[in-house]
Amino acid sequence: MGDIFTAELLSHLVIFLVVLLLAVSCHEAAHAWVSHKFGDDTAYMLGRVTLNPVKHTDIIGTLLIPIAGFVFGAIGGALGSIPLIGWGKPTPVNPRNWSNYKVANFWVSVAGVIANMILVIIGIAVAKVLMTQGVQPIDFFSKSSNPLVIFVGDLMLLNLSLAIFNLLPIPPLDGGKILGSFLPDSFSPVLEMIEQFGFVLLLIFLYLGVFRLIITPFLIALFTLLQLI
Repeated sequence: MGDIFTAELLSHLVIFLVVLLLAVSCHEAAHAWVSHKFGDDTAYMLGRVTLNPVKHTDIIGTLLIPIAGFVFGAIGGALGSIPLIGWGKPTPVNPRNWSNYKVANFWVSVAGVIANMILVIIGIAVAKVLMTQGVQPIDFFSKSSNPLVIFVGDLMLLNLSLAIFNLLPIPPLDGGKILGSFLPDSFSPVLEMIEQFGFVLLLIFLYLGVFRLIITPFLIALFTLLQLI
């Protein structure tokens, strides 16, 4: 019984990592591509406008933390009950090269979130096709032995989680940078100060379950959407 659980856990972990690498690569490549379109070729010259995960993988954010969260959630019998999140290697940009700073900062910052939401929409479309073959909406949110169902479920859940997570208005997340696009320049020192402690704040939020409270209504909305359309 233990061997079966281990095999299922490892197979799901592999699928999860494939989806995570795809999500992170699309997210960071979108940042790089939009920045290039606004006149900054910093990331472009470094080869970051690519879906090659090697270019975007961060050892801690893309591998260690997501794997630990996945394994602990599965061992605790609560797979999916904790936010499965991660992040990639930050995309280098030089705002001085942007043709319009405020506009460019907004679109470069939101580009990664848009990329993740596009993957969510693709996942929903594939899920609807599978549902015509007898797959139930709940199957994408619970343990399944079908690799394709697991992949599509992870594609929707992980990308939605990443999109919402990155929209949190805390520097250095995209949400903090988006917020900076609408605030007066006089607020820049405040945002820079918050950014110094941003990682600690995020860890505290995750530990206290704040992000779980934020993402749960969106997961419920996704499940409801699959039932309706």
